[in-house]
Amino acid sequence: MIEEYTTLLRCPRIQVDRAYSRAAYVPNFLKKLMSITGMSEQWVTARIKQKRDNKYMPGKNLRDLILAHPYVRKRVDIFAFSIYGLVIFPKALGHVDEAVSDLFDRLDKRVTPVPAILAETFMSLSACRRVGEGRFIGCAQLLLVWFHSHFWKVEKISYRVFSENYSPLKELVATPRRDDTTEEKWLVILQNLQEEDVEWRAPWMIPSEILYRCGEFNWVPLLGIWGAVGYAPLLVLRQYRSRQFVLATQGLVQCEFSFKEDNYKKKVREISNAWNQIHRMKILAVNPMTTPEYNLWWGRRINDNIPASSQEDVRPIEEHLQVVPSELEIIKQDFEKRSLKLGKKIEQLEEEKMRLGLDVDIHKLEAERLRKGKNKAEEDLDSLKIDYKKLQLSIRTASLGKTSEQWRQEIKEEKTKADQWEKKFQDALVRESVLEKNLSECQNEKARLKAR
Repeated sequence: MIEEYTTLLRCPRIQVDRAYSRAAYVPNFLKKLMSITGMSEQWVTARIKQKRDNKYMPGKNLRDLILAHPYVRKRVDIFAFSIYGLVIFPKALGHVDEAVSDLFDRLDKRVTPVPAILAETFMSLSACRRVGEGRFIGCAQLLLVWFHSHFWKVEKISYRVFSENYSPLKELVATPRRDDTTEEKWLVILQNLQEEDVEWRAPWMIPSEILYRCGEFNWVPLLGIWGAVGYAPLLVLRQYRSRQFVLATQGLVQCEFSFKEDNYKKKVREISNAWNQIHRMKILAVNPMTTPEYNLWWGRRINDNIPASSQEDVRPIEEHLQVVPSELEIIKQDFEKRSLKLGKKIEQLEEEKMRLGLDVDIHKLEAERLRKGKNKAEEDLDSLKIDYKKLQLSIRTASLGKTSEQWRQEIKEEKTKADQWEKKFQDALVRESVLEKNLSECQNEKARLKAR
């Protein structure tokens, strides 16, 4: 659930491995509120309420301050503080408990609130289960989203889950839900759940790694704002479509304690140090979903379990988690392959387009050169015709002392020159026609590439 809640909250500024740890000496609630609200000591003191050993700030005072505070940044801070105290950690209805202020103050240091949220959720559910009743004081909204994600089957998986801007919480909030499910009906549904009724992995969850232990603990100890509890992610491997096996759980129950107990600070320090040595593991999916040993262990309901493995069946945890890709991962891989293939095709088309562009430019230069040659040939031909006419005129008007044979020879030479220039002119026209045709074909090809 750590990875799921982190995905739901989608806070890019937090460091997922930097968990909240209650300070050994928590600063005064009054000073915390003065810092968060920006109000005077007199104003804050007049509004703090106390019940037994706990101090609270009424939510209505925070609401009024959100509406009236002159600074926008402070209004945002007070609103966020109210959400944490009234929605995420609702210990006293309509009031924000003083313990919330310490966690809220640490958010600027980029600590993740997820372990604390889960710790209080698990401890509250455990307390209600022990006595058979009670008020849940965890974040009911996030838990309800988690319920809907695991107990409502999804036929199709949206490609939007691969988008960087995708927010499952926003999508789930916008999804219509039936509001006519009574408490009694919920009890019947949960009491009669079968394995096939559970959506083990949330459809919006794409985990690559899971946090499965911290330090010397065989599980993940979670520090809340009022206490701590042990959480064993390897007991819910089916949420990641991995094979469920029997895990050592001895001492897991004793990991739960309240910050009101004696010597709690030493335990907090041990857990905080353990979070400096986290262990993650890549996971995939496999069938069958459970081992025979797990089914036997589950039927016996043994809390403090020390698996007795035979020498022939000693397997490391990593081996239990070696699997085949899930449906969502297959879709993602197919999507990435198609994107890569299309990317390469686009690159090829771009290269072809560039080559054709160069060919067009070369043909344009050649056509321009031929046009200039044609114009020069036409000018030379015109000049030759003028000279020829002048020569004929001079033959008629003056006697140059040449014989008829000489005149015939000179005229023959001039005609030969004229024929040569005429041939050059025709050749130039033919080459110009060919180049214009090639240019037209290149331009048509370029237009087709742009249309792709």
